[in-house]
Amino acid sequence: MRNVLALTLILLTPCAVAEVQPDTATATLHQLFELDWERRLADEPTQASRLGDRRYNDRWPDLSLQALARRHRDDQAALAALAAVDRDDLEPLDQVNYDLFRRNLQNRLDIHRFGRQSLYGGNEATPMNQRDGVQTAYDLAESLRFEREQDYRDWISRLQRFGVYVDQTIALFQDALDRGIAQPRIIVERIRDQLPPLLVADPATSPFYTPFGTMAESISPAQQTALRAEATSAIEDVVVPAYSRFAEFLDNTYLPRSRASFGVGAEPEGQAFYANRVRYFTTTDLTPEQIHAIGLTEVARIRAEMQDLIDSLGFDGSFADFLTFLRTDPQFYYETPEALFEAYLATSKRIDPELVKLFGRLPRMPYGLRPIADAVAPHTTTAFYSPPADDGSRAGFYYVNLYEPSTRPKYEIEVLTVHEAMPGHHLENALTMELGQLPAFRRHDYLTAFSEGWALYTESLGADLGLYRDPYSRFGQLTYEMWRAVRLVIDTGIHAFGWERQRAIEFFKANAAKTELDIVNEVDRYISWPGQALAYKIGELQIKRLRAEAETRLGEEFDIRAFHDQLLATGPVPLALMEQNTRRWIEQQAAAR
Repeated sequence: MRNVLALTLILLTPCAVAEVQPDTATATLHQLFELDWERRLADEPTQASRLGDRRYNDRWPDLSLQALARRHRDDQAALAALAAVDRDDLEPLDQVNYDLFRRNLQNRLDIHRFGRQSLYGGNEATPMNQRDGVQTAYDLAESLRFEREQDYRDWISRLQRFGVYVDQTIALFQDALDRGIAQPRIIVERIRDQLPPLLVADPATSPFYTPFGTMAESISPAQQTALRAEATSAIEDVVVPAYSRFAEFLDNTYLPRSRASFGVGAEPEGQAFYANRVRYFTTTDLTPEQIHAIGLTEVARIRAEMQDLIDSLGFDGSFADFLTFLRTDPQFYYETPEALFEAYLATSKRIDPELVKLFGRLPRMPYGLRPIADAVAPHTTTAFYSPPADDGSRAGFYYVNLYEPSTRPKYEIEVLTVHEAMPGHHLENALTMELGQLPAFRRHDYLTAFSEGWALYTESLGADLGLYRDPYSRFGQLTYEMWRAVRLVIDTGIHAFGWERQRAIEFFKANAAKTELDIVNEVDRYISWPGQALAYKIGELQIKRLRAEAETRLGEEFDIRAFHDQLLATGPVPLALMEQNTRRWIEQQAAAR
């Protein structure tokens, strides 16, 4: 064991580390966790910055092929070191930590095995597509603290190094192309469409210049002038030319060779890769065929509930007529982005005081509301959540899409806020970060089936929080549940069964009241990120099954607050382990009666 640990210390750390010889399996395991976490922060400096760690604020990830190869070797060394730890010698909590650490390492090795590291930069948490990539790099500034002169100098250093980052991205895309792997043309066109606002003539209008607009008062006027001049030069001499090279590469090289098919199954080893992604994201052994069938069943069930609600409203027309009514009637839309933003804010404030009805434990960390950046908004989804900094220096943020308010219906606001903020993502994420007994990688882990399954499940709690009193808002909640059921059919349809993009769009439009802009953005998301969207509904269904089981077994003794608290007490875990933990809790509750 000690020889493996010594090897690991050499391979895992980017700098010299004193060799430590732990005496127990537990100490060895946690040493390995710490070493790997530090390696990950060094390899993913933008993620470190988002967590509030300023050590790497002057750099971008090294995406060179050499660096990715080194990271692969480090992953292999870490897995070997983990195998040398006797899992049977660990306490139950550390056995879970062991399993999840191994799962994360194996995922990174799988991405490499399928040759996808050149498309995803070695980390599928940040895939390069229309929602995330070098074309959205400027949004990192929103997660940073600009309080000292050094903070601004670090950002300038990042600007000065941006050309290398873009050139490495181009090399990754080229490497993928040379191996027959590419994003579909529609996705590449979406990336290309985001570049014109970044090819600015005036550096002060670049989103990378935003931190220098209103600077910290601790910076003297003379220093502010000097820093602004350096930022202007970096944007003019490095950032804009880098984007010009990227645009030229997309136009002349990538777009002509981009994929005509939409599903990843058409690529080399695509079907095997998709099956692997399905298992990874859902944390189950379900096949694409099984998930497709689950999706069709859920679509039919929710469609029946929707029809019942339509009938109760006395609407004179078909289901399709009702969806057209919701998509087109002005009463369901705000006229301005400002009014839409205020509606989101008011809903958030209404929810917060009601949470004590459903939860015994609430997070200390607050959250805020922000609009999605204008350059990204036309190409992305309705909203998303950004976690708080690890050190408490930045709250969590709920980002909402204000682009074209006429496509953002009022009846979605309540359910969307529940999902993205409270008691959905922010509550689960912030509570996990407060679990001090977990190693760092667990406190910041993201198991899509658990975290997104939880957020989708919380949408069903809206009525208990005083929401969905308007029948149209209730229909909005059903629309969001249908949206996640439709995903099961569409994602598998595209990637496992060869569906065309338009077929997926039409299936979505026929079953959910989301607007066409949102539907197209969603379908393109599924095309560019195979398997990820499956996890939501699979996770939600499991949580609902476990709640029904607990209610049946415990009867009047069932405590919804205790049920929720125990679900979140472990942090994100695979669905099988969530089931095991919850059934143990049910037995304990039953025995205590």
